[in-house]
Amino acid sequence: MTAHTCNWGILATGGIATTFTKDLLTDPKSRKVDDIQHKVVAVASSSSVERAKAFISEVGADPSQCNAYGSYEEFVKDDKIDIVYIATPHSHHYENALLCLEAGKNVLCEKPFTINEKQSAHLVKVARQKNLFLMEAVWTRFFPITIAIQKLLHEDKVLGKIHRVYSDLSMAFKPDPKHRLYAPELGGGALLDLGIYPLTWQMLLLYQHPDNKKSVPKVTSSLMKTPLTGVDEYTTLILDFEGVHAQGIVTSSLSVKTSEAYCVHVQGEKGSLSIPWATYRPESYVLTLKDEQGKLGQPETKVFEIPGHGMFWEADACARGLRDGKKELERCSLDESLLTMRIMDQVRYSNDFRYPENLEAVRSDA
Repeated sequence: MTAHTCNWGILATGGIATTFTKDLLTDPKSRKVDDIQHKVVAVASSSSVERAKAFISEVGADPSQCNAYGSYEEFVKDDKIDIVYIATPHSHHYENALLCLEAGKNVLCEKPFTINEKQSAHLVKVARQKNLFLMEAVWTRFFPITIAIQKLLHEDKVLGKIHRVYSDLSMAFKPDPKHRLYAPELGGGALLDLGIYPLTWQMLLLYQHPDNKKSVPKVTSSLMKTPLTGVDEYTTLILDFEGVHAQGIVTSSLSVKTSEAYCVHVQGEKGSLSIPWATYRPESYVLTLKDEQGKLGQPETKVFEIPGHGMFWEADACARGLRDGKKELERCSLDESLLTMRIMDQVRYSNDFRYPENLEAVRSDA
């Protein structure tokens, strides 16, 4: 069988773009994939064509088969591109994704999808009108360990009924008004940049639980702003999933670091399952089951090897989706991305936290 080749265009040349593209160009056989291969055919930098060329060299793409652009407007005209990976800060996702979609390009856009649900909904509307593929790049959803954990809890029901899921992603940053995480004009704050990962685990484990039947959770929250710039420094969500009668607790912070021992902790009637650091790049889980007397037994650890950084699994899924004529993927559906954005909107707005008006805006024809 001949492997399907997916031709990628990379929009932006920062750190996340470098990591993604290097993963993209690793040998698929290293992760036991033989039906898909990836090729980078175009790279765009908003600063200069020289920066785009330097990026091509840095990631190891073939410069003879990869076009370099110094503007996004020229980049989206390249007819060799099958799909665009958008790696700009999330403050720019809406305008960048809209540019690509309106140029007829399929899109994989970094998370969070946009600044708010209205912007995400507009992107979805355009993609569906133009019959284009669109997905939020929530790479953690595509890890083999993530799929294995869902099977254990949803199908095998190793913990029986799930009572509670706690998930956290917090990192201690030096307070700096110039850092993007502290900048309101760049969509800074703990929730959108960090909190989306622990929120994703709640969606994966409780929202997608078969017994929940995709019932939308009741959300209560608390948010503390940093005096430095007014973005959220600490954010906590409590999610009541009535469908499974379970509660999810999500925390994120810019000032403390997540416990190394576990960043996700699932408690059920038959024991617990914990995922050690990192929330976004899990490599192992620890399963601790109760004996017949109800006492916790010895923890069992399962380790999953990652032959790279791990961003290639979502890229493989996108390539297969394009090959098979799909416009979205069930594993990271557009409806679920919209719900995730809606929850984060609710948290921000109910705690009197909005970004500058121009950043929250949606184009008039949306």
